[in-house]
Amino acid sequence: MHIPDGYLSPQTYLPLYGVTITILAVAARKVKKTLRSRHVPLLALGAAFSFVIMMFNVPVPGGTSGHAVGAVIVAILLGPWAACVAVSIAIIIQAFLFGDGGLTAIGANCFNMAIVMPFVGYYSYKIIAGNSSLTSARRCIAGAVAGYLALNVAAFYTAIQFGIQPLLATGADGHPLYAPYPLAVAIPAMTLGHLLVFGFVEALVTALVISYVQKRDPELLLLHLGNSVEKEGTIRKLWLGLAMLAILSPIGIILPAAFKSKDAWGEWDAASLQRMLGYVPSGIRKIAGLWQAPFPDYTVGGGEGSGIILQSLAYIGSALIGIAAIFLFIRLWSRYFAEKEPK
Repeated sequence: MHIPDGYLSPQTYLPLYGVTITILAVAARKVKKTLRSRHVPLLALGAAFSFVIMMFNVPVPGGTSGHAVGAVIVAILLGPWAACVAVSIAIIIQAFLFGDGGLTAIGANCFNMAIVMPFVGYYSYKIIAGNSSLTSARRCIAGAVAGYLALNVAAFYTAIQFGIQPLLATGADGHPLYAPYPLAVAIPAMTLGHLLVFGFVEALVTALVISYVQKRDPELLLLHLGNSVEKEGTIRKLWLGLAMLAILSPIGIILPAAFKSKDAWGEWDAASLQRMLGYVPSGIRKIAGLWQAPFPDYTVGGGEGSGIILQSLAYIGSALIGIAAIFLFIRLWSRYFAEKEPK
């Protein structure tokens, strides 16, 4: 669901940048009113969880691959405004360090995954969970439904952004300048995989984390209300769980390779587009190389093209670098936006 550089026209990505920056500015102010310095590790944990869970690519046999985002569980635990901030930071780190999503498309990617998803997921969860007890199975069901719904709404928004490009800009030869497929192709192609597969992955991730929290520290489900104090050691256990996910992250490259899955829909490189279309849209050709990420495709140490063991180690290294970068970013950010604890 990460839109690369060159797929969106300026008529699309500039307004989305404006909308996203405005909403994130509001989110930062709202988070400042509720976030305390002791909650900063949880915000970093939420952003890092979203980053790592997006590395777990799930293949559709003989087709494409996709992933969960984790935005809904972050919204459930920290609130939708904090989730906006956390997931946006994860997306920005992905774009700059790993080339996952384009720089011109950061506004669009944040809008789809860090704004649409948290709010759709949070309020869906609230409606379904109602006033049920913190340990009720109803909350797991609510989280699963919210995760499924939110991911599919985000995929639909992404499909619209892809699909309107042929309407906005075409060349003298009649070829689209940016994303080449119209709405009639983009919407079913983008949404079908999420409706049938990836939405259920998001649902499962959300439900499993809620179940884990219910067993370990159900009071965390009230954290977004500002009246919860987490148990001693809970955060450390959650960080250990995240470290385990980072170690398991090579599953995100092993499974797609085993199923011979192609690139995620809408994330093709120029060579793939040339094979598919017989041409490369000029906007993609000109802008695709705008930014050379230091660790492209999560290949720390040049893991790309090497054996599966080296690729896996490179993937784990990328996960750890991403987690460290997110933690550092949020620590620096929190100096200005986190309220100090009263003495």
